[in-house]
Amino acid sequence: MDASILIFDTPEEAAAACGDRTLEILERARRERARATLAVSGGSTPRLMFEAMSSRSFDWQGIEIFQVDERCVPPDHDLSNFRMIRESLLIAAGIDERHFHRVRGELAPEEAARIYVDDIRQSFGLNHGELPVFDVIQRGMGPDGHTASLFPGEPLTGDRTGIAAAVYVAKMMQHRVTLLPGVLERARNTLCLATGKEKAEALLKVLDGPRDPWNLPSQFASTDTVWYIDKAASVLR
Repeated sequence: MDASILIFDTPEEAAAACGDRTLEILERARRERARATLAVSGGSTPRLMFEAMSSRSFDWQGIEIFQVDERCVPPDHDLSNFRMIRESLLIAAGIDERHFHRVRGELAPEEAARIYVDDIRQSFGLNHGELPVFDVIQRGMGPDGHTASLFPGEPLTGDRTGIAAAVYVAKMMQHRVTLLPGVLERARNTLCLATGKEKAEALLKVLDGPRDPWNLPSQFASTDTVWYIDKAASVLR
């Protein structure tokens, strides 16, 4: 896999570096186009990143934030990615929630996906059939090599024309909404954050193994992809 790889001593250092790079890209994009777009993931390591980002002095005006994926639960649910992002970034950094485009996880999955797609189309001014180009998509990776809510063997891994869709993750018995591969691959910048020894085996396959996004969806990459990993996750490389 053709990507830049940065290794840090701890998850906290990897998360902070990923957050700092995110802010740098957003600032540059805003200067060039008067606005910038960011799609973020959920999870414990992104929380560290959001906490680091919220501690920086940064002007969030003109920044539109979207979700890479979301579980179909109410926004105040313990499993809600939105709840975590709201607590660790939006409130902490004083970001106006009108500039955050959340998946309506409290709705039926298909309806939530449809509304989210419509929101993205309107926000980006897309015509029918066009895909958005995010300035930054921040992604994670699961121990099985999944990214966003695209898990190994999921038929949606072959969908490069859609923007987002509902998906049922059987192994977790969860309905979710996720951005699709065509969107992930069109990002101007992709920053992947993966930490912990439980991800070392999958990371080795994703970065050094043959291309097989059907079984390793984390191999979906845009032209400019950078991995931020800690020593524990890189132990097998």
